[in-house]
Amino acid sequence: MDVIVLGLMLLSLTIWLGLLGFWGQFWRTDQQLEVTETQLQSLPVVCAVVPARNEAELIPTSLRSLLLQDYPGSFNVFLVDDRSTDRTANFAGGVAHAVGKAQQLHIISGEPLPPGWSGKLWAVEQGIKSASLFAPDYFLLTDADIEHDPGNLRRLVAKAVQQDLDMVSVMVRLRCESFWEKLLIPAFVFFFQKLYPFRWVNNPNNATAAAAGGSILISRKALERIGGIQVIRQALIDDCALAMAVKKSRG
Repeated sequence: MDVIVLGLMLLSLTIWLGLLGFWGQFWRTDQQLEVTETQLQSLPVVCAVVPARNEAELIPTSLRSLLLQDYPGSFNVFLVDDRSTDRTANFAGGVAHAVGKAQQLHIISGEPLPPGWSGKLWAVEQGIKSASLFAPDYFLLTDADIEHDPGNLRRLVAKAVQQDLDMVSVMVRLRCESFWEKLLIPAFVFFFQKLYPFRWVNNPNNATAAAAGGSILISRKALERIGGIQVIRQALIDDCALAMAVKKSRG
């Protein structure tokens, strides 16, 4: 029995030494969106796509934060009301009028889910299709429960343009207030970072790819190059699947 226990201890030690020494320094937190000079000579056209299903409670906060971005270029928000039953679309329209941004908000009534699609991705597909009429340079893919810092879009665009990136994604700050949130969410983030070491993700020469679905800025050209959202229409981890498709397409 002692030999078995010792063997398991040595195996565990070997695995952790391997992870710490050769697994992309996953525990480090230095991969962040830098706050640098964000003045651009030209301002790309950006369209945000927000799938929303029964989000009336959170829409006043999340949509307000989107519409009040300090981005000086052309920016429109396409909210796809995914057959909500709680008047999500009405609340969204009210928010846009309240902040004087009614012309920037476009509410799309979601169509029935076709075979072969996940619900969220079908909503995103409809939003992208409508937004494409504006010929955007970038799409901002975000969720209906995300509150954005006023400078979030400006920094994402500056990062993408200045470094010629197809995609820029940031992990939002997750709420940790209750006992279970404080217990489980840090562990989730740590596990995610161990699966997808951020240094590897940000290295164009490494095959590892990942993104955080709550805040993804992707260029229209990159999305067209991979064949659109439909190429990941059944993906379980759709944000990472999208990142992988983009990274592979760049070679």
